[in-house]
Amino acid sequence: MKGLQLIATGGALPGRLVTNEDLSQLVDTSDEWITTRTGIRQRHFCAEGETATTLAVAAARQALARSGLAPEQIGCCVCGTLSAQYATPSTACLVQKELGLPQDIPVLDVNAACSGFIYGAGVARGLLAMRENDTRRYALVIGCEQLSRLMDMTDRSTCVLFGDGAGAAVFELAEDDGFAIDLGARGDMAITTPAGGPIGMDGRAVFRFAVDALPRTLHAVLEASGKTLEDLDWVVCHQANSRIIDHCVKKLGADPAKFYKNMDRHGNTSAASIPVALNELAEQGRLTPGMRIACIGFGGGLTWGGMLITVKGRAV
Repeated sequence: MKGLQLIATGGALPGRLVTNEDLSQLVDTSDEWITTRTGIRQRHFCAEGETATTLAVAAARQALARSGLAPEQIGCCVCGTLSAQYATPSTACLVQKELGLPQDIPVLDVNAACSGFIYGAGVARGLLAMRENDTRRYALVIGCEQLSRLMDMTDRSTCVLFGDGAGAAVFELAEDDGFAIDLGARGDMAITTPAGGPIGMDGRAVFRFAVDALPRTLHAVLEASGKTLEDLDWVVCHQANSRIIDHCVKKLGADPAKFYKNMDRHGNTSAASIPVALNELAEQGRLTPGMRIACIGFGGGLTWGGMLITVKGRAV
């Protein structure tokens, strides 16, 4: 079965650092309240001149450069986002223009909220497989968000959770006996974002959903790949809340050291959270060739998605 192998990563964070103490000056909250309930200590918001588009371009440019590939070798470009700068043109089209990607390849955005990067990878795999005879067997997949423009900064139940950022990955379509992907959704209004915002959320309902979806999706990709949790080097989950990940680690009886966390520094960046985490691991030298990684997303829709991939090359 042809699957995706990770070739390279990239990331971009905006310039405005916002701490929990900063938010306590705006709403009735505190660093202790936010940290103990979410694990989040700070996040980045876009400064003047920064947008979801500029972040996506920066992350994608870095991933492409690290891959060692020329733009004309990319066979498709997919961007997961719920906060694109424009309804049209898509963010992916703007990345295509800025990076000089070919004009005869499929380029599009997908919106699966916090599962957007996994959905994007699934779409990219299908597009590459559909054009299997094309020598361009590489996909550029991006997750980017500018959630700060969609938030009600007077709502302490949501404004403390989210941040902006972008991550990108270059994947290769190749024979891979360990690849697996699982996608799903159910219509549910536990997380809502009308056009233009603000983000609304039933926190308790989302927590109940997430602590079920995460282990269930992880089990699904392990079963599909014929692997076990012990075969994995990393599990990179959507970085929404440290308590969600801790709850699932305990439920799985897993080694917590395998479950990467960075929400303390970035907050919940929705579709960007998994690729930003992958890029951090790569930059820290913690991704090496042959490593197996499970990426698990869950979020608004409600949606969920899991993917088991192998690292090929240096990743950075």
